[in-house]
Parts: sequence; C-alpha cells; structure tokens
Amino acid sequence: MDIDFSFMDNEDFGLAKSFSTAPVSLIAPQISLASKEQVAPEKEYTESMEQSEIKADGFCFKLAPTEDQVQFQRQLKTMAPKMTDFAKGTTTLAFEFKEGVLVAVDARATQGAFISSNQVRKVIEINQFLLGTMAGGAADCQFWEKYVAMQCRVFELRHGYQPSVAMASMMLCGIMRQYKGYGLSMGTMFTGSDSKGASLYYIDNDATRLRGRLFAVGSGGTFAYGVLDTNYRYDMSLDEAVNLGVRAIASATYKDSASGGVVRVYHVTNHGTWNLIHDQIDVSQLHYEFENSKGHRGDGRENTKSNFL
Repeated sequence: MDIDFSFMDNEDFGLAKSFSTAPVSLIAPQISLASKEQVAPEKEYTESMEQSEIKADGFCFKLAPTEDQVQFQRQLKTMAPKMTDFAKGTTTLAFEFKEGVLVAVDARATQGAFISSNQVRKVIEINQFLLGTMAGGAADCQFWEKYVAMQCRVFELRHGYQPSVAMASMMLCGIMRQYKGYGLSMGTMFTGSDSKGASLYYIDNDATRLRGRLFAVGSGGTFAYGVLDTNYRYDMSLDEAVNLGVRAIASATYKDSASGGVVRVYHVTNHGTWNLIHDQIDVSQLHYEFENSKGHRGDGRENTKSNFL
C-alpha cells in the first residue's frame, strides 16, 4: 500500500503542539492552596490559580496520519533513508568506583561532516541527585530526560520522598518502550545517588535498560573502552578516577572526528549529591600534555625524519 508523504512538507510536522495541565490537588492531595480555598466550588479557576498548577501528562505530538506508526517508520527508512539515518557522533562515559560514579563527556555537536558546536553540555542535570548523559538525537535526550525530571518531582510531591535511581531509570525506560519504533534516537547513561549509594544505568531508544559498572556510549565509545579496560579499577581514588575519565575522553576525541571540543567531568557521590569537577578542559591541549608525559616533545614528531623534507 502506497503512503502519501505530503504531510511531511508541513514545517510543524513532528513537533509537540500542546500540553495539558492538572491542578496540584490531583497530583498531591496533601497540598492545600490558599487561593483555592478562597474560591467558591461553583466558580472556575482564576488566572492566578492557573499559575499554581503543575504540568502533567498530555503531550500532543503531531504524527504521521497512519494507524501503524512503527510500520510507517520501517517504510520510511526504505523510501527516504536520509530522514531517519541521523549522522551523529559523540563520546560519553561513566563508571562506578569506591567513591561513587564518575561521568565524563565531550562537547562536540555535528550535523553530518559539519561541526556545529564544540560547547554542547552533554550532561543533563535532572535534579539535585540525578544526572543523565546525551548521545544520539540531542532533542530526544533533552526533552525526555527533562520530562523524567518533572515526573520525579511529581512523585516526590505525591509520596513525600524522592524516587530511587532505579525507579527514575524505569520511568525513562517505560517512555522508550511506549515510543519504541517511532524513530527516537537516544542512548543515555542514567546515574545518581540514593539511600543505597551511587548507581549507574544505560537506557536507549529500544527500551534497553542495563545496570552496570562501566559504560562508554557514542561513536568514540570504542576508543574510550580501550583506555578504560586497561586502567579501570574499582578501588581508585577520586583523583585517579578523574584522570582516567579525562584521558579516555581525550583519546576518543583524538581518534573520532565526531567527538571533540572540551571535556566535562562530574562526580556522583555515595551520599545523594553530585559535583561538577571540570567544566571545560580543551582536548587539543590535553593531547600535547599526554604526549609530554610519555617523554615526547611537542606533538612527538620532532625526532622523526620526515619524507617531505
């Protein structure tokens, strides 16, 4: 059966068009709003009361006019592969050690062969105890991880305590399962600290959810794994963990053209908090520092005879 693709010419195709709201009383019955108590039951909410509402579920995404969205995506990959095969690249990594979880990321954003930015923040600060990394489609990662942040806040209002890291990761995994096959592009590491200490999860757009000690995600992940597998130890100190994370990212950016910019490093403690250790370390400068540490001068080629001289 032929499908009419003319609807994709609309510039608003695929955008979230509307959001619904829910009163605080529905989300957290134990909370009493003074402004609500002053209004008679038969009267509608005033504008000031609407500002006290919390946004809840009710996204209205504009999708293709077909009942089977998954089958549509499969046909789209055949008929228009460039619309779904995103040219993306990044390097993100995280690993557990005795003092918590160390997260290190690069900062390059690419559009195919074009480098669009070297200052992208690929660690999403979900709340005061949760962090998420960004690999794949930037829009998908940012939107859904911020949505999980809202859901965590709603859970806290309802129950009076924060959700665990495992529960928060299941929220995101449940969303990915609901939209599986819809064309999302996301590979994120979810880490945080709760009453059981720091923990680390990997979640992607296929609703895969893995609990692990060490992950490297993105086009440069293979190169980062080479450094991590060689030098990783669980009993590392914080300084050793930071140096390992920085070296792994720097090595990946040197070999992967889609990774680069600066290195950012976060530390998730075992006591319910996270800290930003390094905000901007230039990877090009790191390469020369690592070469110097090996006893090389400059870029390591001064003592090599060139065939072009």
